[in-house]
Amino acid sequence: MVEPDSLPTEVILTNPPQSLGKLLLDWTPQPGNYLDLEGKTYAVLERRHKYQLKSGRYHLYNIAIYVQKAQRPSEKSLVQGRWVIGDATCDYNAHSEIIRCAVNPQGPCESCRFYENQGIGDR
Repeated sequence: MVEPDSLPTEVILTNPPQSLGKLLLDWTPQPGNYLDLEGKTYAVLERRHKYQLKSGRYHLYNIAIYVQKAQRPSEKSLVQGRWVIGDATCDYNAHSEIIRCAVNPQGPCESCRFYENQGIGDR
């Protein structure tokens, strides 16, 4: 029996495409979240819902998340209530949970020679 707060979640690696297995999660993975599985860390890129028709109504019965191998970022900034990778005060920051910026995607921001302060961000 599936717990009411958890749904079967299939974890799918995007490159090379392969299923990493099915889990019961007690949280809803969103793109930009990180997931630890069998000693490896993955970034969630996409989430898809699968529905099943029962008694004339559709019910959510499965979630598929598409992931890629990643390292948890050491630098994060709070922007409008959500965490983004890197220093959000830089003009080049993507304000994304998945990518830091175009000029220095691997970071760190602290010593980046392209850093330009735009004066925005709620650190």
